[in-house]
Amino acid sequence: MSAKQRPRPSQGSDSGELGIHNERVLLLVFESMKWDIHALCSTASVNRKLRAVVNRLLWREVCVFRAPRMIAALTNGALNGRICGGWHTLAKLMFFCCGCKPTRHFKPSQPTPGHRVNASRFSKTSGESFLSNKCRGDLLYISDMCEHQTGNKEEDHVGIYRGVFKGFRRSRTRACLIERQVKLEDSVMCPYCGAPVWSMTAARLVPKSAARRLGSPDGALEYFVCVNGHLYGSCWLVPLSSDDDEYQNDAVYDFDGDDGPRRICYEDRTATNESLGSMGEEVVEDGPAM
Repeated sequence: MSAKQRPRPSQGSDSGELGIHNERVLLLVFESMKWDIHALCSTASVNRKLRAVVNRLLWREVCVFRAPRMIAALTNGALNGRICGGWHTLAKLMFFCCGCKPTRHFKPSQPTPGHRVNASRFSKTSGESFLSNKCRGDLLYISDMCEHQTGNKEEDHVGIYRGVFKGFRRSRTRACLIERQVKLEDSVMCPYCGAPVWSMTAARLVPKSAARRLGSPDGALEYFVCVNGHLYGSCWLVPLSSDDDEYQNDAVYDFDGDDGPRRICYEDRTATNESLGSMGEEVVEDGPAM
């Protein structure tokens, strides 16, 4: 048999569509595992082909599975499309508190490391509190705060939060930043996608309603927005008295409007998972840490 007549190896054997690289097989396996994040991270670390499949396809399925209403709103229902910054970045934002370190407008006594979170609740109602009047038409989801103690004093508590804009490149917030010729930060990058960021504090686009929503003194916060529409920031938290602690143990509160906190009753919760339906969507991930 001549060299020209020898059978060639199947081109599909290295195409990424056979065996463990078959996307349909991977979808079925992780669907049966309820989209376990630890297993996904382990799979992505095996080789470049698997990492590409996980980043392109499987993280999207995790996001849709964990927060279907939020993802539908961010994508206009086109769940098979792309999302700015990538699905793997959005998944990281959903389940990872980035911590905080001193910046020019926010100076804790020591940095707070990032960490995985087992549950987060993202709310577009909270997001409205972070938009200035000129930008009220934008859609922004903000997470509940992750509270940390920084420093030796008992009252040194920091709240860390994160969020994501819908269609940030066409948003009023981005247009306002460009119109004001706000410069991107020199030495700060988004902890989720690595893109350059604007300081909303430096841009003077932090509304007073953000401090009220966070339970923070006015001006005692800073947050950044990257060019891909990811938001993250930190704030000082007002120490609670013993009476406040007792009051907070009885209910959850919504800090919308100028009338102070509104008690959220049982009727405000959805019947399916008891998350705050009018406030946003709870994102829960149970399993070992990354």
